[in-house]
Amino acid sequence: MNTKLLVRIGIVAIIAILIFALISSYNGMVRQDQAVKSAWSQVETQYQRRNDLIGNLVNTVAGYAKFEKSTLTAVIEARASATKMTVNADDLSPEKIEQFQRNQGQLGAALGRLMQVVESYPDLKASQQFTDLQREMSGTENRIATARRDFNEATQDYNSRIRAFPAVLYSGMFGFKEKGYFAAEQGASAAPKVSKDAFDTN
Repeated sequence: MNTKLLVRIGIVAIIAILIFALISSYNGMVRQDQAVKSAWSQVETQYQRRNDLIGNLVNTVAGYAKFEKSTLTAVIEARASATKMTVNADDLSPEKIEQFQRNQGQLGAALGRLMQVVESYPDLKASQQFTDLQREMSGTENRIATARRDFNEATQDYNSRIRAFPAVLYSGMFGFKEKGYFAAEQGASAAPKVSKDAFDTN
């Protein structure tokens, strides 16, 4: 073989390696993007379950004529606001996740106040329907925490991949953008405590 032919073969080989590496990197980003979307669907499922349970809880509590109407109204309004806020799986931007978390946090705070007021109603606390709902709410809060953790982990893997070299050079061209995380909650934004002990009538 002459020198020119060897050079051409070398160039073709390098180009083929680069193309293969680009395809492999792109496919990896696609897989991790899908993993984030899958994790997000679980987050939505658990929050929807929580919203449904809150609706049942409000209906149960509303049956007690003397129960504070303002407390119920606050929960109903916060639930309506949280339900209205939806995030498309194709646009999980930091801003959208922050707004979603803020709305859910406001609902959690209103629900927490509702649970505190329940302490003054022993008949309500003792009702089977309420205790069953309380137990389901407690389990749902745990599922939400797990779904959020899984989502954050998938998002961290995805964000790290698109920001790493050399993917950072072309990830934006292919439409791979940074996604948002759930932040640790504090104060009024914390999830309501609905542990069984809090409603023990003994």
